[in-house]
Amino acid sequence: MKKVIILILCTFCLWTINFTLPANALDTGNGAGAEIFSFHCAGCHIHGENIIRRGKNLKKNALKKYGMDSLAAITTIVTNGKNNMSAYKERLTTEEIQQVAAYVLEQAEKDWK
Repeated sequence: MKKVIILILCTFCLWTINFTLPANALDTGNGAGAEIFSFHCAGCHIHGENIIRRGKNLKKNALKKYGMDSLAAITTIVTNGKNNMSAYKERLTTEEIQQVAAYVLEQAEKDWK
């Protein structure tokens, strides 16, 4: 009887592990986006600024002014780069690019505070 109970518990645990959906970073607090931004982007865009071209920062007004105030637009520029901005399609996965784009939009809404 004890072996049957152990077998049932082990089966249940394995079933739970295999069939539980992972959390999507875009749906959570976006810690992954923050981590990716910190590692790959903050060197030029610390606190949403731009150390290369001051007017082209990641603040809400600048994103809107330059048509970069959507997830699609930010994803495109992170993927392909533009002018002084490097492309990250070879360094980041599609999911990581989406996470960092979502993070940028979130922070712009909070005025990078």
